Amino acid sequence: MNEIRIRKSAERGVTDVDWLRSLHSFSFGDYHDPAQMGFRTLRVINEDFIAPGGGFPTHPHRDMEIFSYVVRGALAHRDSMGHEKTIVPGQIQVMSAGRLVTHSEFNPSSSEATHMLQIWIRPRERGLPPSYAEWQPTPERADAQKVLMISADGREGSATIQQDANVYRLRLQAGEEASHDLPVGRGLWVQLVAGALSLNGVALTAGDGASSEVAGTYTIRADSDVEALLFDLN
Repeated sequence: MNEIRIRKSAERGVTDVDWLRSLHSFSFGDYHDPAQMGFRTLRVINEDFIAPGGGFPTHPHRDMEIFSYVVRGALAHRDSMGHEKTIVPGQIQVMSAGRLVTHSEFNPSSSEATHMLQIWIRPRERGLPPSYAEWQPTPERADAQKVLMISADGREGSATIQQDANVYRLRLQAGEEASHDLPVGRGLWVQLVAGALSLNGVALTAGDGASSEVAGTYTIRADSDVEALLFDLN
Protein backbone atom coordinates (compact mmCIF):
# COMPACT_ATOMS: atom_id res chain seq x y z
CA MET A 1 0.00 0.00 0.00
CA ASN A 2 1.28 3.47 -0.86
CA GLU A 3 2.46 5.33 2.24
CA ILE A 4 0.92 8.59 0.95
CA ARG A 5 -2.85 9.13 0.93
CA ILE A 6 -4.40 11.84 -1.26
CA ARG A 7 -7.38 14.05 -0.42
CA LYS A 8 -8.32 15.36 -3.87
CA SER A 9 -9.44 18.95 -4.21
CA ALA A 10 -12.56 17.98 -6.15
CA GLU A 11 -13.70 15.64 -3.36
CA ARG A 12 -13.84 18.36 -0.69
CA GLY A 13 -17.10 19.53 0.82
CA VAL A 14 -18.49 22.85 -0.41
CA THR A 15 -20.35 25.75 1.18
CA ASP A 16 -21.53 28.25 -1.43
CA VAL A 17 -23.51 31.34 -0.40
CA ASP A 18 -23.73 34.83 -1.85
CA TRP A 19 -20.56 36.15 -0.14
CA LEU A 20 -18.60 32.95 0.51
CA ARG A 21 -17.34 29.89 -1.30
CA SER A 22 -15.66 27.53 1.16
CA LEU A 23 -14.00 24.20 0.37
CA HIS A 24 -13.71 21.79 3.31
CA SER A 25 -10.97 19.16 3.47
CA PHE A 26 -12.66 17.76 6.58
CA SER A 27 -16.21 17.71 7.93
CA PHE A 28 -17.38 21.21 8.76
CA GLY A 29 -20.75 22.94 9.19
CA ASP A 30 -23.39 21.28 7.02
CA TYR A 31 -20.80 19.09 5.31
CA HIS A 32 -20.36 15.83 7.19
CA ASP A 33 -18.38 12.80 6.10
CA PRO A 34 -17.53 10.33 8.89
CA ALA A 35 -14.45 9.27 6.90
CA GLN A 36 -13.16 12.88 6.87
CA MET A 37 -13.14 14.09 10.48
CA GLY A 38 -9.57 15.36 10.51
CA PHE A 39 -6.04 13.99 10.58
CA ARG A 40 -4.44 13.40 13.96
CA THR A 41 -4.70 16.79 15.78
CA LEU A 42 -5.55 18.64 12.54
CA ARG A 43 -9.32 19.18 12.56
CA VAL A 44 -10.19 21.80 9.91
CA ILE A 45 -8.74 23.04 6.63
CA ASN A 46 -11.16 25.43 4.94
CA GLU A 47 -10.18 27.22 1.75
CA ASP A 48 -12.32 30.35 1.70
CA PHE A 49 -13.11 32.86 -1.04
CA ILE A 50 -14.79 35.89 0.54
CA ALA A 51 -16.54 38.48 -1.63
CA PRO A 52 -15.71 42.19 -1.17
CA GLY A 53 -17.30 43.44 2.03
CA GLY A 54 -18.33 39.92 3.08
CA GLY A 55 -17.30 38.11 6.22
CA PHE A 56 -18.06 36.09 9.32
CA PRO A 57 -19.97 38.07 11.98
CA THR A 58 -19.01 37.80 15.65
CA HIS A 59 -19.14 34.18 16.79
CA PRO A 60 -17.63 32.11 19.62
CA HIS A 61 -14.90 29.47 19.69
CA ARG A 62 -13.69 27.16 22.46
CA ASP A 63 -10.78 24.78 22.85
CA MET A 64 -9.25 25.10 19.40
CA GLU A 65 -6.01 26.51 17.97
CA ILE A 66 -7.06 28.57 14.94
CA PHE A 67 -4.93 30.29 12.35
CA SER A 68 -5.75 32.20 9.18
CA TYR A 69 -3.42 32.23 6.17
CA VAL A 70 -4.14 34.85 3.50
CA VAL A 71 -3.33 33.91 -0.09
CA ARG A 72 -4.74 37.00 -1.84
CA GLY A 73 -6.49 40.14 -0.66
CA ALA A 74 -6.80 41.02 3.02
CA LEU A 75 -8.54 39.79 6.17
CA ALA A 76 -9.71 42.02 9.02
CA HIS A 77 -10.01 40.49 12.50
CA ARG A 78 -11.63 41.72 15.71
CA ASP A 79 -11.94 39.73 18.92
CA SER A 80 -13.16 39.86 22.50
CA MET A 81 -9.57 40.18 23.75
CA GLY A 82 -9.38 43.64 22.17
CA HIS A 83 -7.34 42.82 19.08
CA GLU A 84 -8.09 44.52 15.76
CA LYS A 85 -5.80 43.68 12.86
CA THR A 86 -5.85 43.40 9.08
CA ILE A 87 -3.48 40.86 7.60
CA VAL A 88 -2.30 40.45 4.01
CA PRO A 89 -0.40 37.71 2.12
CA GLY A 90 2.80 36.79 3.90
CA GLN A 91 1.21 37.23 7.34
CA ILE A 92 -0.86 34.93 9.54
CA GLN A 93 -2.89 35.41 12.68
CA VAL A 94 -3.06 32.72 15.36
CA MET A 95 -5.74 32.49 18.02
CA SER A 96 -5.86 30.03 20.92
CA ALA A 97 -9.58 30.01 21.67
CA GLY A 98 -9.09 28.29 25.04
CA ARG A 99 -12.03 28.48 27.41
CA LEU A 100 -13.85 31.06 25.23
CA VAL A 101 -13.21 33.81 22.73
CA THR A 102 -15.48 35.60 20.27
CA HIS A 103 -14.27 37.16 17.04
CA SER A 104 -15.27 38.35 13.59
CA GLU A 105 -13.41 38.12 10.30
CA PHE A 106 -14.25 40.01 7.12
CA ASN A 107 -12.93 41.21 3.81
CA PRO A 108 -12.27 44.96 4.22
CA SER A 109 -12.01 45.62 0.47
CA SER A 110 -14.90 47.01 -1.58
CA SER A 111 -13.47 45.61 -4.82
CA GLU A 112 -11.11 42.65 -4.28
CA ALA A 113 -12.03 39.16 -3.09
CA THR A 114 -10.12 37.54 -0.22
CA HIS A 115 -8.63 34.08 -0.72
CA MET A 116 -7.54 32.46 2.52
CA LEU A 117 -7.15 29.20 4.41
CA GLN A 118 -8.43 28.77 7.93
CA ILE A 119 -6.89 25.95 9.93
CA TRP A 120 -8.04 24.44 13.24
CA ILE A 121 -5.80 22.24 15.39
CA ARG A 122 -6.94 20.60 18.61
CA PRO A 123 -5.13 21.90 21.72
CA ARG A 124 -3.17 19.75 24.15
CA GLU A 125 -5.85 20.31 26.81
CA ARG A 126 -9.19 22.03 27.28
CA GLY A 127 -9.97 25.21 29.17
CA LEU A 128 -6.68 27.05 28.57
CA PRO A 129 -6.54 30.87 28.65
CA PRO A 130 -7.25 32.41 25.23
CA SER A 131 -4.50 34.26 23.37
CA TYR A 132 -3.77 35.95 20.04
CA ALA A 133 -0.62 36.45 17.98
CA GLU A 134 0.51 37.47 14.51
CA TRP A 135 3.40 36.18 12.44
CA GLN A 136 5.33 37.10 9.36
CA PRO A 137 8.76 35.93 8.26
CA THR A 138 11.81 38.03 8.96
CA PRO A 139 13.08 39.90 5.88
CA GLU A 140 15.89 37.43 5.34
CA ARG A 141 13.40 34.52 5.41
CA ALA A 142 10.60 36.13 3.39
CA ASP A 143 11.54 34.28 0.20
CA ALA A 144 12.83 31.08 1.81
CA GLN A 145 11.65 27.79 0.34
CA LYS A 146 10.58 26.40 3.73
CA VAL A 147 9.74 28.57 6.75
CA LEU A 148 8.47 27.46 10.17
CA MET A 149 5.36 29.53 10.90
CA ILE A 150 3.88 27.77 13.94
CA SER A 151 5.28 25.53 16.69
CA ALA A 152 4.75 24.66 20.32
CA ASP A 153 7.95 26.35 21.48
CA GLY A 154 8.31 29.42 19.23
CA ARG A 155 11.66 28.35 17.80
CA GLU A 156 13.00 30.06 14.68
CA GLY A 157 10.75 33.02 15.38
CA SER A 158 7.54 31.04 14.84
CA ALA A 159 4.17 31.76 16.44
CA THR A 160 3.22 29.40 19.27
CA ILE A 161 0.15 27.22 19.75
CA GLN A 162 -0.97 24.93 22.55
CA GLN A 163 -0.17 21.70 20.72
CA ASP A 164 2.89 19.76 19.57
CA ALA A 165 2.47 20.72 15.92
CA ASN A 166 4.85 22.32 13.45
CA VAL A 167 3.45 24.18 10.45
CA TYR A 168 5.69 25.28 7.59
CA ARG A 169 5.08 27.53 4.60
CA LEU A 170 6.57 26.23 1.35
CA ARG A 171 7.29 28.46 -1.63
CA LEU A 172 9.15 26.80 -4.48
CA GLN A 173 9.85 27.80 -8.04
CA ALA A 174 9.41 25.27 -10.82
CA GLY A 175 12.10 22.60 -10.58
CA GLU A 176 13.10 23.38 -6.98
CA GLU A 177 12.95 20.84 -4.16
CA ALA A 178 12.48 20.90 -0.39
CA SER A 179 12.53 18.02 2.06
CA HIS A 180 11.10 17.15 5.47
CA ASP A 181 12.13 14.42 7.90
CA LEU A 182 9.13 12.92 9.68
CA PRO A 183 10.02 11.26 13.01
CA VAL A 184 8.54 7.98 14.18
CA GLY A 185 5.10 8.36 15.74
CA ARG A 186 4.16 11.57 13.91
CA GLY A 187 1.99 12.43 10.92
CA LEU A 188 2.59 14.54 7.82
CA TRP A 189 -0.02 16.56 5.95
CA VAL A 190 0.78 18.69 2.90
CA GLN A 191 -1.89 21.12 1.66
CA LEU A 192 -1.16 22.50 -1.79
CA VAL A 193 -2.40 26.07 -2.17
CA ALA A 194 -1.17 26.84 -5.68
CA GLY A 195 0.76 25.12 -8.43
CA ALA A 196 1.65 21.48 -8.94
CA LEU A 197 4.15 19.30 -7.08
CA SER A 198 5.20 15.75 -6.42
CA LEU A 199 5.56 14.38 -2.90
CA ASN A 200 7.94 11.41 -3.01
CA GLY A 201 6.81 11.01 -6.61
CA VAL A 202 3.06 11.33 -5.91
CA ALA A 203 1.50 14.14 -7.95
CA LEU A 204 -0.59 16.89 -6.33
CA THR A 205 -2.42 19.81 -7.90
CA ALA A 206 -3.83 22.96 -6.30
CA GLY A 207 -6.30 22.21 -3.52
CA ASP A 208 -5.11 18.64 -2.97
CA GLY A 209 -3.98 17.39 0.42
CA ALA A 210 -1.63 14.49 1.09
CA SER A 211 -0.96 12.64 4.33
CA SER A 212 1.35 9.97 5.68
CA GLU A 213 2.18 8.42 9.04
CA VAL A 214 5.29 6.58 7.88
CA ALA A 215 8.54 7.95 9.31
CA GLY A 216 11.21 9.00 6.86
CA THR A 217 12.31 11.71 4.47
CA TYR A 218 9.74 13.34 2.21
CA THR A 219 10.85 15.26 -0.87
CA ILE A 220 8.65 17.96 -2.37
CA ARG A 221 9.48 18.78 -5.99
CA ALA A 222 7.78 21.74 -7.66
CA ASP A 223 6.46 20.99 -11.14
CA SER A 224 5.43 24.66 -11.40
CA ASP A 225 5.70 27.59 -9.00
CA VAL A 226 4.27 26.26 -5.73
CA GLU A 227 2.76 27.57 -2.50
CA ALA A 228 1.87 24.98 0.15
CA LEU A 229 1.52 24.33 3.86
CA LEU A 230 3.27 21.39 5.52
CA PHE A 231 2.06 20.06 8.88
CA ASP A 232 4.15 17.81 11.17
CA LEU A 233 1.70 16.55 13.82
CA ASN A 234 1.82 14.47 16.96
